[in-house]
Amino acid sequence: MIVVFGSLNMDMVMHLEKMPRPGDTVLCPNYQKVPGGKGANQAVAAAKAGASVKLFGQIGDDEFGHEILKSLKSSAVDAIGVVLNKETPTGCAMVCVNSSGENMIAVASGANLEAKEIEIPNFLLSKETTLLVQMETQVEENWKLIRRAKKYGARIILNLAPACDIPHDILQSVDILVLNQIEATLLALHLGFEIISPVVLAKRVAATYGITCVVTLGREGAMACTPEDSWGVNAMEIEAVDTTAAGDAFVGVLAASLDDNMDLPLALRRASVASGLACLSKGAQVSLPSNRQIEEHIEKVTLPRRLA
Repeated sequence: MIVVFGSLNMDMVMHLEKMPRPGDTVLCPNYQKVPGGKGANQAVAAAKAGASVKLFGQIGDDEFGHEILKSLKSSAVDAIGVVLNKETPTGCAMVCVNSSGENMIAVASGANLEAKEIEIPNFLLSKETTLLVQMETQVEENWKLIRRAKKYGARIILNLAPACDIPHDILQSVDILVLNQIEATLLALHLGFEIISPVVLAKRVAATYGITCVVTLGREGAMACTPEDSWGVNAMEIEAVDTTAAGDAFVGVLAASLDDNMDLPLALRRASVASGLACLSKGAQVSLPSNRQIEEHIEKVTLPRRLA
């Protein structure tokens, strides 16, 4: 079982020819209103990949919040842990996507800042649980939850997105740390590493803290380092329409695969396929692939290779 503690947003998606610069006004014909937020996206990605998923967080008792709940139920996510906040509105994100499929996002956190880790009971943090956490809720709530989950034996996956300073004991407590290239650079600077390439960062973090460190590399795929080994996986060759949910698809399917007792190389392969498929249509949760779709396209990504 996967327990997700994280954000739930309503995304307002605008497709532009070019991104606005300071002082610019850029026009587009219309917009899409679609459920998003890293917590909800990753929960949906894991559920569509076949995992049993419980989501914890907060939304406003408003139109956006109720739409999000309806969408979660249609994706087989157990949202019993999602609290309706009558005082604070649902989080909202403005997602700009250019003609190449790249995105720029601004988030108004809203009720996400009221999410409390204490809402997750201890019995859900057992050795049979994979806990999945991101960084769009209050950081101290995340740290408290990770420390508690470590005590009760859960497997802990932390997606350090967006990146922030992270205590050393938290790095030692997680089992799997997932970052993109920019987040890897920021973490390397925070840790005082002289060389800040993603490869060096992943290897050093894995060796220093005794964990698995995964760095997503966009069109170059992803790499994962354990204290004993390193793996690289290719990205699926695609023409991207919208990359908004690519990272969340990767993390959610990685968590689902590991929770299903797959080994790390196979989990990386499935996560890479899911990430590619998520780029082929517009929007966040609506673009996340099913387990059947992942299996149908699995041969489009070769098995991960060991890195020197």
